[in-house]
Formats: sequence, C-alpha cells, structure tokens
Amino acid sequence: MPVIAVDKPLHLTSHDVVHRARRACGTRRVGHTGTLDPLATGVLVLCVDDSTKVVQFMEHDHKDYLAWVSLGAATPTLDAEGPVTETAEVGGWADARTDPSALDRLQTTLGTFLGPQQQVPPQYSAIQVGGQRAYAVARAGGALDLPARPVTIHSLELLGVYPRVQDAPRTFQPGPDGWAPARDGGSHTFPLPEPLGEFPTLLLRARVGSGTYLRSLARDLGAALGLPAHLAGLVRTRVGRYNLTQAATLEDLSQATGLSDLDALDFPRIEADERLALELRQGKRPRHAARGRQVVTLNGALVAVVDGDGEQLKVVRVWA
Repeated sequence: MPVIAVDKPLHLTSHDVVHRARRACGTRRVGHTGTLDPLATGVLVLCVDDSTKVVQFMEHDHKDYLAWVSLGAATPTLDAEGPVTETAEVGGWADARTDPSALDRLQTTLGTFLGPQQQVPPQYSAIQVGGQRAYAVARAGGALDLPARPVTIHSLELLGVYPRVQDAPRTFQPGPDGWAPARDGGSHTFPLPEPLGEFPTLLLRARVGSGTYLRSLARDLGAALGLPAHLAGLVRTRVGRYNLTQAATLEDLSQATGLSDLDALDFPRIEADERLALELRQGKRPRHAARGRQVVTLNGALVAVVDGDGEQLKVVRVWA
C-alpha cells in the first residue's frame, strides 16, 4: 500500500483520521508522520501496511503552514479552543497594514524568529514527562515543567494584517512561493475555528522544521510584541514532498493512489549494482564515497536507506 496525504478536516484529531483510514483501507497498520491539532486542517501523511517502515524517515520533513495569529488575547491552549484568559489593547500594531513604521517594526520582529532557536511546547500537547501527558495534566488543572526544545523556523512571511480574524482571507491558491490569498476565486477555501472575539490578526506563511509548534510561535510572537496572542487558525499546506493539492479527502481515501515508499522518501539516490545491494541486505558496510542520508535502489526498486560518511555506507533500514 502507498503513502497517502489526507486533507484533515477541522475538529478531527489525527487519531480520528487514522481510525477512518484503517476502515477505508481494510487494515490496522496505518501510521502518520506528524500530528495535526483538532483545530488545524491540511496535510496529514498516512503510511499504510508495509509503508509504515518509512514513517521514521518522514517525521523530520519540513512543513509549510498558513497561520492566523490574533493579537490582544491569550488562551490556555494557545489556540482558538479558549477560553480567553488575558486581554490587552493592541495599540499601534493594529495599524501595521497602513502605518509603514509599524509594519517595519513588525517585519523586524518576525525576523528574530528565523533560524535555530529554543521553543517551549504548549502545556496542551501530547509531550510526555515522567509517564504523564502534558495535555492530561493541563486538563486536570495542573502543569508540567516542559523544557524548551530546539526547533528551526526556515521562513516566516507576513501576508497581511487585518482588524479581525473574520476579515482575513479564507480562500487561497498555490503559487511558486507557496500558498497565498486568491485574487480570482482560488482553489481552496479553508474553514477556521469559531473566533473568540474581534482581535487584530496577522496572516503568516511559515516553513518550519520538525517539532515546531505554531501555537507556541503565536504565543512567543505576541510576547515579543508585548501582547497576549493566540493561534486563531492553522492550515498545513505541505509536508516534505506532499502538497495540499495532492491530498485526498477522507471520503475519497479508499480510492487514493498516493506515492510508493521510494517516491515518498525525499533523499538523494544511489543506484546500486547487484553486489552493493546484496552487501547492504546482509547488513555489511560497503565502501562508497556518498555522504549523508541516501536512498539506495536496484533497477528502480527500493533496497535501503543508508548513512554515508564519505568512506562507507551504514544501513539504517533495508527492504527485501
């Protein structure tokens, strides 16, 4: 069975989608390569049957998002689940769309979040500490000490500033630089959670590395501006090689074709001969000049994923 991208609907958990995929595909062996929150929509990559072998190699894929960040209100979940626990006057930041100096300051602040950094995960997350899930402790009224984790934000672009999230675009189309608000109709209209009020909202386009929480980014961006903030909406538009345009709906999942394991792996390829393929399948470390993670094929078929140090190859996973 293939690796399939699904467009996760609003209000469903990633586990809900996996459960439906098991029924649609007639198998219990379904995994995903990265959770989406219930209030987020977009690309959720599923690996079915033997394709679950590639999950470990896709969990670190870069991910692209559209994010609506509302300023002036904070919530315990850091998103639109609510309730609002803190508010503040937004002041001049609300005028950034018409005030060039405020817009420049906002762009400068966004730039401080680029690159490697430390990020504290949300209390309402699936992170486990001492055998306890953070969200379970949070829902019981407690809080875990969640240490900051290394994340990378590769790009963070401001697409617009709006008086309210209700005024921000919902219809988008893909382009060479990513998804952007549609000018003439567009191809996708995205549902957002019910707004928690009327708060000035930033529309952002982000590309992030593995483990980055956009909810935490919304919180931290607000703090950098001196304001409470929350994530009012989120759409994941790409995971690795999978664009939202390729994603199947849940209703069409049983007919989805997806990608093969080989096509799903976004690594450089080494075309092996019979001897090299045999040595890798035997777990040996054959000599080779390749460096970094590579996919090895034989006559176009997947043989192994390997790590090269410039002198030899070390098997990470092998296919018969």
